[in-house]
Amino acid sequence: MSQVLATAAPGPGYPFDGHADHAAAQLDWLRAAYDPFTTERLAATGLRAGWHCLEIGAGNGSVAHWLADRVAPTGSVLATDLVPHRVPARPGMRVERHDIVHDPLPEGRFDLVHVRLVLQHLPRRAAVLAKLRGALRPGGVLQVDEFDVSYGPVLTAPDEDSARLYERFLAAKQRALEASGARVVWGRECPAELVAAGFTEVDPQPRITLWRAGHPGLELLVSHTHSLRERLLAAGLSEQDLVEVRAVMRDARFSAASAVFYSVQARRPH
Repeated sequence: MSQVLATAAPGPGYPFDGHADHAAAQLDWLRAAYDPFTTERLAATGLRAGWHCLEIGAGNGSVAHWLADRVAPTGSVLATDLVPHRVPARPGMRVERHDIVHDPLPEGRFDLVHVRLVLQHLPRRAAVLAKLRGALRPGGVLQVDEFDVSYGPVLTAPDEDSARLYERFLAAKQRALEASGARVVWGRECPAELVAAGFTEVDPQPRITLWRAGHPGLELLVSHTHSLRERLLAAGLSEQDLVEVRAVMRDARFSAASAVFYSVQARRPH
């Protein structure tokens, strides 16, 4: 592998730029990889027409649209994001720019709150969980979808060097996210933190997926080699490493287990 290219380490803060050119493609891969499990879990809440829902970190709006289709015409969806222009509006759905850390939420308003891959990036998670609990009506459901990226072994690879490069990439990505302030294993810690925050009926469901070339989960990782480029270089990879690991992830001989994706549901007590 080539020499590491020196680069200034980016500072802490949310590591993905929602305004960047690659952001739309990244959100599309995220939708393709994780919406099926997310919506399977949401459907199991008893979601129906008339419910009022809040989607935090709506991304490209795919989950918010799925919710709106099911609660219309008497229900509603509020979709929020720091970059809301990527969320197309539709009847029964309102889109707003909202910072879940600093901006208020209405009390006791929602039957369902969903938040995916946001809280691991927020050092003030306990305060945010308290805010989300307060926004639910008594008996309302919170669904939190998060990763534990400490797991994700190579299963097959073109050669040993390819397998080692992929492992180095995952380790560098973990260091890069941690340097930004993320808690990269928070998926497995989420259930206990929901209990501590006063939620009841806490139901964690983990899922691991087989990844082969072309799987949207792997393509999401490929997109991260672009969106996290500066952070990955600061974490010890080189430009050539990034080129080569993209090729590894798209090689038909490569397969890996995904990170563990946790979908955790809980209720605000009556």
